[in-house]
Amino acid sequence: MIEVISAERCTACNICVNACPTNVFETVEGGPPRIARQDDCQTCFMCELYCPEDALYVAPIADRSATAEERDAAAAALMGSYRSAVGWGRGRQSTASADASFELLRRAH
Repeated sequence: MIEVISAERCTACNICVNACPTNVFETVEGGPPRIARQDDCQTCFMCELYCPEDALYVAPIADRSATAEERDAAAAALMGSYRSAVGWGRGRQSTASADASFELLRRAH
């Protein structure tokens, strides 16, 4: 579930607002968007994936908000880690060639 938008990192580009399939965010004039409908978050990581500044933290907990301890400790260490893991962003190596999930489709035919 979306937990944190870093005011220090966010450039207010609103890409996360547009990337979110469940309309969780609201734009804020002159500032970072706000998490307006957290309960609508489906933990799809699209906002975190598309954020060019690694300014978002989505906790992998899908059925409840993270506790303050979970959120604060993880956000500091993991902000932007999903983008890094899939190789999105400047200076990162794409991991697409390591994905063997296409094998499932090939075997199904």
